[in-house]
Amino acid sequence: MIAEALAWLAAPMSGASEHAIAPATAWHGRLMVAAWAIAAPLAVLLARYYKVTPRQRWPQELDNPFWWHAHRLLNYAALAATALGLWLVWGAAGRDGALFRAHALAGWSVAALALLQLAGAHLRGSKGGPTAPRRAADGTPIDLAGDHYCMTPRRIRFERVHKAAGYVALAAAACTIAAGLVLADAPRWMGLVIGAWWIALGAGAIRLQRAGRCLDTYQAIWGPDPAHPGNARAPVGWGIRRAAPAPAPRR
Repeated sequence: MIAEALAWLAAPMSGASEHAIAPATAWHGRLMVAAWAIAAPLAVLLARYYKVTPRQRWPQELDNPFWWHAHRLLNYAALAATALGLWLVWGAAGRDGALFRAHALAGWSVAALALLQLAGAHLRGSKGGPTAPRRAADGTPIDLAGDHYCMTPRRIRFERVHKAAGYVALAAAACTIAAGLVLADAPRWMGLVIGAWWIALGAGAIRLQRAGRCLDTYQAIWGPDPAHPGNARAPVGWGIRRAAPAPAPRR
């Protein structure tokens, strides 16, 4: 029975007796799965739920850079894998059919969204605040003004576009990968493993969301003190937790 189960898992999705695919196409698929089923979803999960790490004493300890470095490096890795994956199949003879056209359209849409995210990340504006004040030419601090600290219209537009485009890219990537597996007539175990991974990511996200781990970026960086101007605005996005300021000590 075990041998039969292993043979069933190793067989192509169509049930064909053989699975043959060009090496370039195979590596294209592996790179895209690594980029958009592993690196990019983890980048989003860490940015959403690990702005404050479990052992961090927040709000005594602020502006933990872990999530920022992890988010940035994972997304850069996804971009590099995407570029290499596209290069591998650039100019290759395409297949006909509605599924292939949908796969190609969705894939190029994901690549365009990835480039949009890269460009937008460099247009997010200045940080400001106590740790990054505006400075004069001689380095003397002027004030705390910054696009993020003051939550200027530029920063708000960036956050809306960046977050929405990120979630849309993940959804489109999931559809693209699913179509790619069918087009490649991949072994059944590949689809099952990728599906199980996505289910695990979704379950982890639900658990972290219910635990209140989706803390507002602004408060993760500067804390809940109402003296910070951004705390007067509602956070950008859905399901984001904002902590109430600590009560003033009695006199």
